[in-house]
Order: sequence, then structure tokens, then C-alpha cells
Amino acid sequence: MKGLKLFIETLYLMSETIRILIADDTLPTRQGLKALLTMMPRVKVIGQATNGQEAVQLVDMLHPDVVLMDIQMPVMDGLEAMRCIKRHWPEVRVIALTIYASYLTEALSAGADEFMLKGCASKVLLGAILKTMYGKGHAYGVQNDQEEFAT
Repeated sequence: MKGLKLFIETLYLMSETIRILIADDTLPTRQGLKALLTMMPRVKVIGQATNGQEAVQLVDMLHPDVVLMDIQMPVMDGLEAMRCIKRHWPEVRVIALTIYASYLTEALSAGADEFMLKGCASKVLLGAILKTMYGKGHAYGVQNDQEEFAT
């Protein structure tokens, strides 16, 4: 809990709100992420997309700071959506969030700023959001029980 406490303390010290878009075709995943994120100070979920095409449209309309992007989605997959987002809005941070560790290289090549596995510890995901916005290096939470970030 030490890492989560530090994360929350850091958020309280920030002056700006991190605006997040969630893109995942699974309703329970979107609901769970939103529930987790809405508990955090200075973090606001501004939209939800059920596929990559919706994610691109919502980025254009809402201008989020961070997109949590699933990779396997209908209509347009997350990899293509990442490429499009990074091509048109390079300032938007994208965190690939998937159950498949094998997508790491492909996601980073598509423009992901971070790569996380679904099921990672909440503090790892929350830390990756902070690190993506303000830090250096990459979290790459490819282990579900990972306690510390790789640098």
C-alpha cells in the first residue's frame, strides 16, 4: 500500500487534473477502470469507447491527456487506433492495456507510451499513468504481481 499512498499524495500535490479516456470493448473492464480512477484525486474519466474507431473520434472531441487502450477490439483494433492518435495528436499519452504480453513490441511500435497487462496491481497501473504524464522511462507492467517499476 506504500506505493498507492505515495501516488495519492502526489495527486493531491498536483495542480492539474489528468483527463483519461478508456477504450475497451468489455463493459466490466471499462466499469472497473472507471471505478478505480474516479476514486483518485485529480483524475477524471472524460469518456469511454468500445472500439478503436470510437476512441479516435473521442480523442478528437475530448482531447484527453491519457488514453487507456485495449488492443483487441472490434471495428478498429487498438494498435491501429494508437497509430492514428499518435499521428494526429502526438501530445496524447497512450497506455496499451491488454491480457497479451506478446503485444509489447507491436504496441510500442504503434506509439504506446506504456504497456500494461490487465490484472496488474492497481498501484502499478496508477503509477504508470503518473509516469506517462510526468516521469521518465517506462513502467511496462508485464507481470500481474509486479511491485516495482522497471527503469
